[in-house]
Amino acid sequence: MVSSDADACEIVISRIGAEPTVVHHDEHVAAPTQPVPEDVAVNGCRWDPTLTIEIGPDWRSGFYLVELSTIEGDSAEAFFVVKASEPADSLLVLSTSTWAAYNDWGGPSFYTGGHVTSQLRPLPAGFLDKPDPHRYRVACFAELPAADVQDYFDSYSYWSAAAGWANWERIFAGWAEDQGLQLDYATSLDLASEPGLLAPYSLYLSVGHDEYWSASMRDAVEGWVDDGGAAVFLSGNTSFWQVRFEDHGERIVGYKTDFEQDPVVGTDAEHTVSTMWSDPLCRRPENEMTGVSFTRGGYARVRNSPRGSGGYTVWRPDHWVFDGLDLRTGDLLGADPVVVGYECDGCELQLVDGRPVPTGAGGTPPDFEVLATAPANLWQTHEVAPGLVDSYIGELNWVAERLGGADTPENRDRFAVGNAVLGSYRRGRGEVFTTGCTDWAYGLGDDEVAQVTRTVISRYVALKED
Repeated sequence: MVSSDADACEIVISRIGAEPTVVHHDEHVAAPTQPVPEDVAVNGCRWDPTLTIEIGPDWRSGFYLVELSTIEGDSAEAFFVVKASEPADSLLVLSTSTWAAYNDWGGPSFYTGGHVTSQLRPLPAGFLDKPDPHRYRVACFAELPAADVQDYFDSYSYWSAAAGWANWERIFAGWAEDQGLQLDYATSLDLASEPGLLAPYSLYLSVGHDEYWSASMRDAVEGWVDDGGAAVFLSGNTSFWQVRFEDHGERIVGYKTDFEQDPVVGTDAEHTVSTMWSDPLCRRPENEMTGVSFTRGGYARVRNSPRGSGGYTVWRPDHWVFDGLDLRTGDLLGADPVVVGYECDGCELQLVDGRPVPTGAGGTPPDFEVLATAPANLWQTHEVAPGLVDSYIGELNWVAERLGGADTPENRDRFAVGNAVLGSYRRGRGEVFTTGCTDWAYGLGDDEVAQVTRTVISRYVALKED
């Protein structure tokens, strides 16, 4: 569905992998102007179809970018995902529910006052395509001239720094195909709504910023891992907020810190309340799936957060994850490309024989192995980034309130020091690995980071085959 002030537009559709592959090109598509409803944020555009394109039988599973342009120089992007007809070993589930949560096209996002977001509206500029993501990433903005950052945001959405295909998954997809890895693709909604989606696969992958999860998404991943699957979270802030899909997946509900307005509160369905998964009302902290949580992590190498080294301090260099690397306890992993940046997940730690181990608090499994860590911290309300709704509450204040019992200085101190925690554990007949940080993909050009990634993927693909 297209709306344009021009009489027509050009459409190019490309599969994005190691290299873009054009699969459809139409130089002249009649594109009428279609009105944007006032309730577009909640109910979508509801435009009439402009063009129908048949998916060819030779179109590989993947992310397909739709580029639209006019002779006047206007442009826009859209996307769709083609799933596999014959599944491979590995499934990359794109974080589309998180993209939707940050979408403020035509109306508010979850960060600017909205509690319902429609998936039937465009995504802002920069979510799907943008230049040089390694340079224009949150963890590097402080190192850039202020004028460069301003020029960037003159062309691209402020929120495109926090969500979207162009930041992390695009980088990983290109690297994976260069390595000869065959990935199949799906979306958050596919994971939420299609029982058995994961059944043919050995490996499930989450990459980048994968923040918003429904109960059915968690049910799918956790049940599949229990049955012998392997989940790899090359992501951070993962499954921090519970959301609900409604209207056949067209809308996503997320009340977050305004959870008392959620109509399920006070009902038998209160555990589905759309607030953080670690909240006592949900009774299902994300640690139980990933081993770690944003409540014990926070931000790194951004405003009001630790700069650290940019890498992880290695604590268990003899673990199989580090096979083929010449590492010692205390060495750094991924510091040069800055793999620890933006948002991080951790767990409550204690030292045993000089090495950190989980205390088990917050739902972290007792056999979770802490392999490497890096410093992070949650923000207080007065430290949060600009552009948020005035009522936005800092995560440290919120965690102190909901997990500590009250937003007091004493409770804030309990959660003030966090870490990105890279680790793994066995769950049922399967296994889970996490980097505990959003920015792992930016390190894939580094030999050691790439080696760890290959080792994890190859082991877990073989795990189910055995």
